[in-house]
Amino acid sequence: MEQNLDKDSQIRNKFEFFFKKNKLKVITLIFSLLIIIFTFFFIKISNEKKQNLISEKYIQAGLYLANKENQNSLNLYKEIIRSKNKFYSVLSLYTIIEKNLEKDEKKIFEYFKIIEDINLSKNQKDLVQFKKALYLIDNSNFKEGEKLLNLIINSNSNYKSIAQTIIDHNNQEK
Repeated sequence: MEQNLDKDSQIRNKFEFFFKKNKLKVITLIFSLLIIIFTFFFIKISNEKKQNLISEKYIQAGLYLANKENQNSLNLYKEIIRSKNKFYSVLSLYTIIEKNLEKDEKKIFEYFKIIEDINLSKNQKDLVQFKKALYLIDNSNFKEGEKLLNLIINSNSNYKSIAQTIIDHNNQEK
């Protein structure tokens, strides 16, 4: 029994000696860990707030669109695209094109450029390229659209068969 008490006191003495010798290092380590944890949670909460704000703007833009307030809707969609949100920016661009909210082709290509610069998955990037090709073809720029479709075909994309079908269909019409 007395041996256990001696071992416990030896361990306690070693720990006290270690702590006294390295007090500054231990306190610095604990303080650094607390700062890292606090920063992690701050960034996480901040990103969630940004995501919620963007989703609210997307919903509001949809409401404006439903109420035929196209300019307000377009302004919000442009703001969302500029936010470079992986999900809502892409949807906003597709809505602008589908509802023909923006008439200026240069601006549409600027929006495509912003979307292409976002760190998207390969499948998402292929879909953006596919939509861009369709936009080009719809606006009588068949050659550029066909180039993009050929890139999609050559990259072994999930959209390969659809792109090939569109090219074949366009060649048959010529």
